[in-house]
Amino acid sequence: MERTLSIIKPDAVERNLSGAILKMIQDSGLKVVAMKMIQLSTAEAEGFYAVHKERPFFRSLVDFMTSGPVVVSILEGDDAIAKYRKLMGATNPANAEEGTIRKCYALDIEKNSVHGSDAPETAAVETGYFFSALEMVG
Repeated sequence: MERTLSIIKPDAVERNLSGAILKMIQDSGLKVVAMKMIQLSTAEAEGFYAVHKERPFFRSLVDFMTSGPVVVSILEGDDAIAKYRKLMGATNPANAEEGTIRKCYALDIEKNSVHGSDAPETAAVETGYFFSALEMVG
């Protein structure tokens, strides 16, 4: 069993899409083993996205991710990282496959509704950023 982080971003939370996105996740066979709604501070968003600090979109990303609440969760399943990334669809919703979260709900390349870990090492860091072992079930 593998675990990955999911973030339902402010654009999707604001449009009341958390339930629909969670349904897509669960219908795909992934299990939610931890979940909470939070409001990221600027420092928390900067810390989480520190890997992008030198990129030109960093400030815009931090501003967006602190613009409203997000729903963070840990998903578990066989090949969970690849399965969730496929379900999310391409970062740019214009390039996302039909039936993916981003094709269905993303507004643009930045307001693309969801985040998911891209590798086992990243998933370990990202899940630990938001959850303690006591908050995970299963």
